[in-house]
Amino acid sequence: MRHNISVRLRRLNRALLAAAMVLGTGALTVLPVAADDAQTAAASNAPLNTPGGTAALSDPNYKLGSGDRVRVIVYGQEDLSGEFRVDGNGKVALPLVGTVDAGGKSVGQFEKSVISALKPDYLQDPRVSVEVLTYRPFYIVGEVQKPGNYPYTDGMTVINAVAMAGGFTYRAKDDDFTINRGNDKSGGEEEADQNTKVHPGDVITVPERWF
Repeated sequence: MRHNISVRLRRLNRALLAAAMVLGTGALTVLPVAADDAQTAAASNAPLNTPGGTAALSDPNYKLGSGDRVRVIVYGQEDLSGEFRVDGNGKVALPLVGTVDAGGKSVGQFEKSVISALKPDYLQDPRVSVEVLTYRPFYIVGEVQKPGNYPYTDGMTVINAVAMAGGFTYRAKDDDFTINRGNDKSGGEEEADQNTKVHPGDVITVPERWF
């Protein structure tokens, strides 16, 4: 009888050990999943890399111009992807294909131009994504404390631009301005007030007040 009890105890110990091993293995398999979930959550909440002058421009029709910096991603082709600047001639120099026109085009139009440059000589079915990393600066001249060029941020107005330039001089006319739009090749002037929106490449003129 004692022998039977001993056998039963050994069997019970083996069963308990096996259960402990199963539980231990299960615990080990759960931990990586939890870690992946934590990494995914952290990635989804991480702030985007936004260098100076960078903003998520809300206008989908924004036209690229000299001084803009863009990221071009050709999926599955790391050597063809990278960050590039629109040069003074409105072109972007890309690996393999050479220069591609970007000035005066929307981001979507430029994407199509890159695809056309790659297909079919280099890639049969290229998938391309383009985003603006840094917008070209705006300019403010006339009766402000520090005329010059300043980094653009989305949603800027004339009064924001004046503040960046150190404010008005005592001679400034502070309720009537002109803007030469950076995307307007005609060079025409647009009347503006303090709440007028500013775009990349714009030139704002603050006139002198006549007493």
